[in-house]
Amino acid sequence: MIWNRIYLLLLFVSFLSACEETVTAPKPRAYPRVIYPEKAYKPFDQGYCDFTFEQPVYAVVEHDTTYFDEKPASDCWFNLLVPQLNAKIYCSYYPISSRKDFDKLVADAFEMTNKHNIKASYIEEIPVHRPSAQVYGIVFHVEGAAASTYQFFLTDSTRNFVRGSLYFNTQARPDSLAPVVDFMKKDLDRMVNTFKWQ
Repeated sequence: MIWNRIYLLLLFVSFLSACEETVTAPKPRAYPRVIYPEKAYKPFDQGYCDFTFEQPVYAVVEHDTTYFDEKPASDCWFNLLVPQLNAKIYCSYYPISSRKDFDKLVADAFEMTNKHNIKASYIEEIPVHRPSAQVYGIVFHVEGAAASTYQFFLTDSTRNFVRGSLYFNTQARPDSLAPVVDFMKKDLDRMVNTFKWQ
């Protein structure tokens, strides 16, 4: 008899708790804490490339010796890794042997950037024109949820062509990634503006 009463009491309490309305409150927006390295630069001086530029001291140069399980078009393929920000700048060099090669490389650079149009809200094209250093090209600032937010190509328009693109090893979330992208854009702008053929 007592067990029946205890059972009924437990049943009644569980029934009352089930009828209680749960009020949920939205969680406040939060972003991961990012510790930025201190800005400082050093010359990029790798023996397998015939150019130089100023690279961040916190970037690690990784010589890239494969391209989809094949040998790259040149020995001067490399990546600049920024481990603290989970970022990688992919850089590739192509020798130019004809006007046809040059036109194809430029067309490929535009095509690769335009592939981000699916997720991009806007692509800004900034011309690079430094005749004293024989450096010409275009920097692409890609806005929105695109995988690569900064791309560029640089050339002397006769013999050399370099292409670069910035990627983060994370899902593209424009709002939370924006401060990190801005930080890296300054490094890439410095790289482009100090670029010199040797």
